[in-house]
Amino acid sequence: MHIQRSLFTFVFFISFSFSFAQQKTKSPNVILIITDDQGYGDLRSTGNPHINTPTLDTFASESIRFTNFYVSPVCAPTRASLMTGRYSLRTGVRDTYNGGAMMADSEITIAELLKSKDYVTGIFGKWHLGDNYPMRPSDQGFDESLIHLSGGMGQVGDFTTYYQGDRSYFDPVLWHNNEQESYEGYCSDIFATEAINFIEKNKDKTFFTYLSFNAPHTPLQVPDEYYQKYKNIDPTAGFGKDGKPFYPMTEADKDAARKVYAMVENIDDNLKKLFQKLEDLGIEENTIVIFMTDNGPQQQRYVAGLNGRKGSAYQGGIRAPFFIRYPAGFKGNREISALTAHLDVLPTLADLCGFEVPKDRKIDGHSMVPLIEGKNSAATDRSYFAYWTRKYPELYQNISIQKSGWKLIGNTDYNSEITKFDLFNLNEDPYEQNNLVATNSTKAKELKSEMDAIYIELINEENQKNPPIIQIGNAAENPIFLNRNDAAGERGIWAQEDIFGYWNVSVEPGVYDIRVKFVKPVPPQGKMTIETSNYANIAYDKSTDEIDILEMKGVPLQATEGQLLPFYEVKGQRYFPFWIELEKK
Repeated sequence: MHIQRSLFTFVFFISFSFSFAQQKTKSPNVILIITDDQGYGDLRSTGNPHINTPTLDTFASESIRFTNFYVSPVCAPTRASLMTGRYSLRTGVRDTYNGGAMMADSEITIAELLKSKDYVTGIFGKWHLGDNYPMRPSDQGFDESLIHLSGGMGQVGDFTTYYQGDRSYFDPVLWHNNEQESYEGYCSDIFATEAINFIEKNKDKTFFTYLSFNAPHTPLQVPDEYYQKYKNIDPTAGFGKDGKPFYPMTEADKDAARKVYAMVENIDDNLKKLFQKLEDLGIEENTIVIFMTDNGPQQQRYVAGLNGRKGSAYQGGIRAPFFIRYPAGFKGNREISALTAHLDVLPTLADLCGFEVPKDRKIDGHSMVPLIEGKNSAATDRSYFAYWTRKYPELYQNISIQKSGWKLIGNTDYNSEITKFDLFNLNEDPYEQNNLVATNSTKAKELKSEMDAIYIELINEENQKNPPIIQIGNAAENPIFLNRNDAAGERGIWAQEDIFGYWNVSVEPGVYDIRVKFVKPVPPQGKMTIETSNYANIAYDKSTDEIDILEMKGVPLQATEGQLLPFYEVKGQRYFPFWIELEKK
């Protein structure tokens, strides 16, 4: 629904009998806050007595709370859907690494759409949709970006923090507007502080702030002052007596929970500063603030009785909190139970901010505004599809579809009978305890038919058949670093040395200086090969000591589109690089 501001105001006046005399004519600011691996139960307001989240609890009480809101089982797919309103497979995003966390540059993001309406746009934290041109935040509509690389700080793809080990969240080297910069302090404090600075700098403009915390994702690092508050708690205490299932926790799970709760309380404290800044600047009323998480918890802990955790298509992996507050637009402190998803954020903001949803592509999301207005029929017949397997979708593995309160889940063979699936009535069994497939095969087959159709549609999307590619030699990013997160090849490619890998690239012809970095020093006097399509350049190392960086100067590269395949070979052993830097001269 695309309506003018005057009609928008009138609609909400009628819907809520609510005075808009104070509403500004200026379009609303937007702050979108997302945390990483914070599960549905990692808030006091969702029933966890062990965690201290007063700011978020108050915010929830002031917001409209969508209690049946869904995301993807893992982070990069969630972020692609959030930014585009489309199932992630349409965008080219299919995984968290293996080259599957790159979003096609042809996608149109919330940032681009708001920028077209003269918003100033900034991202602070985790992007995870491609670290090279043309897929970086700056290529997808953000005026300012302060991010880490890949899926998490300290991960192999984020090579500026990888070697800091158990200090990777402290005093990091981050990427500010595509340049490496050193920062002091704890990562969540840094991202929140820079987001607040961005808001203050642009207080007289209309802004979009995407505050995308990497916490409480692993590695579980937190300032000790926060950990001390939780080090002696028992995260299992008090659960399992209210009818909600509670799944066993190992000692490692318990210690992880303590650190996660400490990390979330730190986020809560940072959000207190952000919300106070909005109040101090006098822009709180005309600012839309959204809080959500990206998937279930990575470790086992309290999830409000839900089954499964991160990576799973069961409820614990994909159901997430979603709070939206817009004082000048609608009353808060209400709950809406209609089926909603990350796909819906873009079309919702389109209605609230007055931009057009792209018409040249399939938008899977639905605006939440009709639901906010009380038109509950708006999403009655919708369905939601979820899946995740490493690298590419695997038919009937960790795949689900839900509609009208029913949910079908597949964890079985490609040709299995319907009785091998799980069928749940979520209205009666929100914790997925009672598989009804044996007695409701007709409903299961009906859902499976729709699951099959959406699966075939999505895996045949253009961006799946022709995945996004990194452009090498483009003036927009020269030199360019190719990192492990965006490398394709063998499943599970991570920090291994003897593994087959490559990058999907488009190379501008020219002469390049190339530096190849290895995970750890490799034996000397080996042969380095850089293959691009049907063209190979070879260099022999002449050193006598172990090397961790090998340089190749003046390498001629032809115009090509395909795989850039590097490997170092010595005494029959092959080594795949940690990263490669290419600079066109």
